[in-house]
Amino acid sequence: SCSRAIVVIAHLLRPPVHRRKAHWFGKQGKIKGIPPKGVPLMTRYLAFDIETAQPFPEDHNWRSIRPMGIACAAACGQGDQRPRAWYHRSPDGEIQPSLTRQQAQSLVNQLTTLTDPEQTSEPYTLLTWNGLGFDLDILAEESGMTEQCRQMALNHVDMMFHIYATLGYPLGLDKAAQGMGTPGKPEGMNGALANEMWNSGDRLPVIQYCASDVRSTLALAHECEAQRRLQWTSNTGRTRFFNLPNGWLTVRQALDMPEPDRSWMTDPLPKENFTGWLNL
Repeated sequence: SCSRAIVVIAHLLRPPVHRRKAHWFGKQGKIKGIPPKGVPLMTRYLAFDIETAQPFPEDHNWRSIRPMGIACAAACGQGDQRPRAWYHRSPDGEIQPSLTRQQAQSLVNQLTTLTDPEQTSEPYTLLTWNGLGFDLDILAEESGMTEQCRQMALNHVDMMFHIYATLGYPLGLDKAAQGMGTPGKPEGMNGALANEMWNSGDRLPVIQYCASDVRSTLALAHECEAQRRLQWTSNTGRTRFFNLPNGWLTVRQALDMPEPDRSWMTDPLPKENFTGWLNL
């Protein structure tokens, strides 16, 4: 082969023993149900993010120019010293424009192995911010493994979709991180700029940016679960709260929630923007 397989930048440490269904034990050792505020729910998350290869259109309607291609991807689990990173590198070490289909398929299989209870005794819960409406949709197309990605999407936690399914509108990762006092995006950096840098050939900083995004996603999820809520400042300067008494919901759970009231919105975002590719 003229190119190497997916590059994994970092190896994991021995995985922690936290499980998805955590319990809080009182002084007498009896299960008390949900831990009190300030005590993490101990969900064993694996945060995931991709950056796309094709130049982003000015109107941000990426579906009109798909396939987008996957420039790079990153994942970070609790206990990891450094995130995993995937990208396509030639034998001479040059970073290539996008993952091949075979590499995208390998990525799907690796994520499945890490999150499937039937394949590992300590599965992670996959975690994203808008992974339902973007990352996993693109991964399904690039890998051709639509059904496997569909199941992964339904069983994972997309924090932004949980918010959208409850409130009727989405929220940006950086605004949420700022509200909770957790690390946000590097100053002056965003997905559109990362896409421009990648296509200009400045690719290593984009891989590092993708890795920083999964760190931010993971830190935000755990802080919100510890505080049992998400807090942020709205565009009008008001402090808003999103309560999480039982932690974050999976996409499957969020889809079962009653539809929020969108009658007051002038241009509500259709749910199909997130779920269309699932063919529900």
